[in-house]
Amino acid sequence: MSGLPDPVLSRAVLIGVSHYVHLEPLPAVANNLPALAEVFTSGASWHLPAGHCAVVAEPDSTPAMLDAVQQAAEVAEDTLLVYFAGHGLLDGRGDLFFGLPRSVAGRSHTGVTYQALREILTDASTRRFVIILDCCLSGRALGSMSSDELLADQAEIEGSYLLAAAPDNGLALAPPGAPHTAFTGELLDILRDGVPGQARDLDLDLVYRQLRTGLGARGLPQPQKRVRNTAGRLILARNHAYRPAPANAPTDPASTPWPDPGQCHTPHAFLQALAEVRAVSGHTLAALSQRADPPISPGSISALLNRSTLPRRWKTTGIYLTACGLPPEEAEAWKTAWQRLRATEPATRPDPPSADTTPTPRTWRARLGRGRRRP
Repeated sequence: MSGLPDPVLSRAVLIGVSHYVHLEPLPAVANNLPALAEVFTSGASWHLPAGHCAVVAEPDSTPAMLDAVQQAAEVAEDTLLVYFAGHGLLDGRGDLFFGLPRSVAGRSHTGVTYQALREILTDASTRRFVIILDCCLSGRALGSMSSDELLADQAEIEGSYLLAAAPDNGLALAPPGAPHTAFTGELLDILRDGVPGQARDLDLDLVYRQLRTGLGARGLPQPQKRVRNTAGRLILARNHAYRPAPANAPTDPASTPWPDPGQCHTPHAFLQALAEVRAVSGHTLAALSQRADPPISPGSISALLNRSTLPRRWKTTGIYLTACGLPPEEAEAWKTAWQRLRATEPATRPDPPSADTTPTPRTWRARLGRGRRRP
């Protein structure tokens, strides 16, 4: 499944530890969390309600870190994103664990093991999940995902994506004086500024490629990924560097290709591409009105191109595309894209129940003692 996560059915948990007693402090981590929360709750990205994006700053125990993840895993149905920034450490067996303020390298009982996080996600009912690890040695988590019990092997989960800031034995950097860690700073720049000359939306695969390009150009550690099924097409944000053809600059349809509706992964992108069709056709609204059969008014065309949601019926859109000069087979491809997006566009839903009516989630401790849920 591709597209933008449904904000009502999705959750994000952003975890960061910047203060340490026995390890080097990471002050930039404290800035990572509010910056990412601002992006994911904005209309340019997932537009998550504030209550659906939990920020866990400076957790000092395993429950303090994992309880928020457990609660999100209980209710997320579309997408669950978990982010951690801080020290990544290895225990005596070479397994990854996350540093807490009093963690000591080599002693996993002083931190939170990656396996503990993985156990919670294994029992989640969400269709898709994303793990972003901005810590040293985070590539070790890729090995955990490649075992015989892959998280994505559950019947309910269609896709999973793990994005690690560093290779198996690599270091994630936090440049002195920088407002953010190197990896998260690059990620924020991509989500805020976009990728010139690319698609209308930023999916995980495009973000990953740009992260490797940007960090590699600066001689910084290369991120790693592990993707299952179609999770790489999950959209993180709109591409702010995408520039459609100017509406007042007619072009020659014979030399300019029509926009590809197959590349429209969100309703916003589809509506934006509809406006581009008019620009490529070179026709004014008045001319399109005269070419339309049956006739539609310039005002109706303008209303179509300025919608914020997909039209509920296809008829006007089909007449408009034919008036622009699209061949029948290309107009049919647009209808297929409209049907696909209409099927995934979130319907209007009531507000989620208040805290006093939400069932109490089972604790993470109960999860850790259980085996993997069978489909």
